[in-house]
Amino acid sequence: MDFDDTPEEAEYRAGVRRALEEHAAELLHVGAGEETVDAATAEAELRRTQRVLYEAGLVGVTWPREHGGRGGTLVQQAIVQQELARARIPALVNHIGLGMCGPTVIAHGSDDQRRRYLPRLLRADDVWCQLFSEPAAGSDLAALRTTAVRDGDDWVVNGQKVWTTLAHVADHGILLARTDPQRPKHAGLTMFVVDMHAPGVTVRPLRQMIGSAGFNEVFFDDVRIPDSERLGEPGEGWRVALTTLMNERVAIGGAGSDLGVPVETLVAHARQRLPQLDHDRQVLARQAVGRAVVASLATRYTGYRRFTELSRGGVPGPEASAGKLAGTAAAKLVADAGVRLLGDDAVYAATAEGDETWQRSQGFLPGLAIAGGTDQVLRNILGERVLGLPPEPRSDKSAPFAGGAR
Repeated sequence: MDFDDTPEEAEYRAGVRRALEEHAAELLHVGAGEETVDAATAEAELRRTQRVLYEAGLVGVTWPREHGGRGGTLVQQAIVQQELARARIPALVNHIGLGMCGPTVIAHGSDDQRRRYLPRLLRADDVWCQLFSEPAAGSDLAALRTTAVRDGDDWVVNGQKVWTTLAHVADHGILLARTDPQRPKHAGLTMFVVDMHAPGVTVRPLRQMIGSAGFNEVFFDDVRIPDSERLGEPGEGWRVALTTLMNERVAIGGAGSDLGVPVETLVAHARQRLPQLDHDRQVLARQAVGRAVVASLATRYTGYRRFTELSRGGVPGPEASAGKLAGTAAAKLVADAGVRLLGDDAVYAATAEGDETWQRSQGFLPGLAIAGGTDQVLRNILGERVLGLPPEPRSDKSAPFAGGAR
């Protein structure tokens, strides 16, 4: 494992830092004016920030040049992510479009779709969402019941999606729907691009326990989608969806990146708060901090090993599931330790300036453990595709999806 940049990587990193310094006044930074900015203004600022970063060459780093990207490497993308975090630039508003939807359109879309959608996606002129999960189809995604029925040159969609991040601000989404309920559940699916402002699309934000409403439930009532907006062939939706899911797990389990509050922030928090606790609480808090630091550094260094492989020309594979699995577990330990260090002040931390970070992170992370594949699904992927263990017995893969339409 190599912890140092190669000369080429060091030069690229220096260029990224220069670009961020040059455009610092134009970029939104974490914590800047959060208490006074309404949601619409914040969204506009996030879109503008992505646009500035794109024009600076820091968005779509690995995308092919013919589709508006920079034709760079996965290592360069990881360097950009690290430097954005160091500069306290918030997550790009179109991160789902960039990490999941865009690569799916590149791989399976028509030339017309790529021409119409990709440049606007890169600049955040259009924000995208991913319409996969349903109330009865989460981990078992292929059990979804949203239907698309062919009617001339259109498909008529009816059904419901849930836990759809960014649907409340999205302009477009990629939609997985059932087009042939008589085929086995994985074989009767088709992927589409859907206009989130089309008649019949209803978005209802779901408020989380941390107070925000970042994801939503989405209803489709006789929504008409032109056949020209189909991604891939009818019945090939599962194959198309695997492209999306692979990119999703790589995006969430990135090499060497912290998924929650950085562990260095926890250590600084511990130095400040430990002296204020009594002896018994200090003992428990020290143990919690120790577990969190060990888990975080182990996850980070494992990510560096993956980072080194990419630097030497490797490609991402199912091991990305391990990064996401370990990363969320470590992030939860960090957040829990941060709250424990607050002692009695944890009662008021939700509103105390600076301290609310820990409770917000603690409340957010259980959802991240579900997003991008539950822990159980990720363990199955690692067991079957990395360790070569036999798959679990399944009787539903070859049977027709009886009752799939509604």
